[in-house]
Amino acid sequence: MGYSAAMQREMPTGADHYVRDAADPRMLSRALGDLAGGWRLRRLAWALAWLDTRNRYRGSVFGPFWLTFSTAVMIGGLGLLYSTLLKLDLREYLPFLAVSLILWNMIGQIAGEACLTFTNAEAIIRQMRLPYAVHVLRIVFRNAISAAHSLPLIFLVFLLCGRLPGPEALLALPGLLVLGTCALAGALLLGMLCARFRDIPPIVTNVMQLAFFMSPVLWKPELLGEGQKWLVLNPFYVVMEVVRGPLVEGGAPASIWAAAILFTAALVAVSALFFVRFRARLAFWI
Repeated sequence: MGYSAAMQREMPTGADHYVRDAADPRMLSRALGDLAGGWRLRRLAWALAWLDTRNRYRGSVFGPFWLTFSTAVMIGGLGLLYSTLLKLDLREYLPFLAVSLILWNMIGQIAGEACLTFTNAEAIIRQMRLPYAVHVLRIVFRNAISAAHSLPLIFLVFLLCGRLPGPEALLALPGLLVLGTCALAGALLLGMLCARFRDIPPIVTNVMQLAFFMSPVLWKPELLGEGQKWLVLNPFYVVMEVVRGPLVEGGAPASIWAAAILFTAALVAVSALFFVRFRARLAFWI
């Protein structure tokens, strides 16, 4: 025992990053230091995310704007179809659909790529001592860049439908903060879970497909009638609604904000506990 303890004390600082002692009282401070270090290196994460975007569309004429074109076609086609099926006014339904699809595309892409947050960064993790939080920020930033290319569609649809949002649209900014916090916490949790259990990514894919149809993305919440009150139990709906509501409906009810903040706090707490407890083992999982 004494020899083992002496070996640990003489371990190089680089290897100290991968100590697997789960009872180490410094786990919390190390985890917090990792998160703080990742935030200090956010410019590096942004540069890596921008490089990923450029490499993904290398040789393409329109680059990430292909996603914008495909989203525009989806909005036009689904808008005409579902406004007819659901007997909705196209000028009222189209802005709702445009915001919904762009938000859902970003959420779905983050959920899918979050599963590979650390496994795709295996070479970097094994060769360089970077905070794990950098890889999480890289995933979120990369998808934020992709989503930003579709933002002009929202303004174009609003102009075509003659439904420009009022000053209450500024409430979408704290909504984006809630969404971004969920994205970071979710990417951290899913990245670690999928590094440990390789069966989780297909489960996440199936859950997101089901959530797409169960959440008000293509259909409006009021179509549920009395059942609308149960939508606050859907975390995807409330997180989207705090952004979509101010843009489309002039705001979101207090119950929606409360549910979104509650779900976000719960996700952050679970992600933080998991990261503190198993961060030192992550290098051995990938």
